[in-house]
Amino acid sequence: MRLRTKEYEAYLFILPALSMLIVILGFPFVMAILMSLNLAWVKSSLLGFTFENYSRLFRDRVFYNDLIVTLSFVLPTVGFHLLLGLGVALLLNMEIKARRFFRVVAILPWTIPDVIAGLIWRFMFDPLSGIVNSVLARLNLIQLPITWLSDARLALPSVVFAEVWRGYPFVMLLLLAGLQSIPQGLYEAAKIDGASAWKRFWHISLPNLSRIIMIAFTLDFIWECRRFGLVYNMTGGNPGHATEVLSLYVYKNFFIFFNFGYAAAIAVVLALIMMTLSFPYLKASMKEL
Repeated sequence: MRLRTKEYEAYLFILPALSMLIVILGFPFVMAILMSLNLAWVKSSLLGFTFENYSRLFRDRVFYNDLIVTLSFVLPTVGFHLLLGLGVALLLNMEIKARRFFRVVAILPWTIPDVIAGLIWRFMFDPLSGIVNSVLARLNLIQLPITWLSDARLALPSVVFAEVWRGYPFVMLLLLAGLQSIPQGLYEAAKIDGASAWKRFWHISLPNLSRIIMIAFTLDFIWECRRFGLVYNMTGGNPGHATEVLSLYVYKNFFIFFNFGYAAAIAVVLALIMMTLSFPYLKASMKEL
């Protein structure tokens, strides 16, 4: 009886936060679904709905192009976030001089808002006055200016590069916290047994970081699928649709073309894709509870 009472108390404690999540996340999602169905109301009576927006969506070549662009943007970005974040976390976990200073410097890109980061990199990639071409020219690596953001082959990799720089500190912070939670006695015992630095990483660090890596991957994947500000300010989806991610396509349909129902349908499908790809992590987490 006492255990059941404690369970009820626990549910009561999380009820306020759960209610806020339902209001902030659940209500807009339901409204997006209703908007995507083109509901027709007359005097508070529902006349009907239609799946025309979804039918149009699955016949839309631009949608499929933007879905491919989104995955081509998200997967490399998340992968490099994990690799770079892990590498920097390992370096900053070492006993080096000015370690606190380097930690602050490593976090700085993450403090810059998407919009500002997009503008910074747009100016840096400018073919005439950008610092990227200037440095490459001084090193005699290029003879003519490279149009990084105007070339369909280079625009998306350039955006990925900018987002990797801006977003890796989040993963780095999670992994650094995980590294610092590993008992140092494990490393000392392995070192006494003659284990090399690589073996200590492979058999001690990596297994202890596996859950944190999964959390970082899932959160980063969801956030990058929703990335808008940096892409919008760097390229606006140009040239053509070469860098147009789905979040940008939703924006254009809603605020430029005023296709509210169609924009809502794209947003719903994007949310379902993110939830589907995040389900394995959620399922694994539930098993551990």
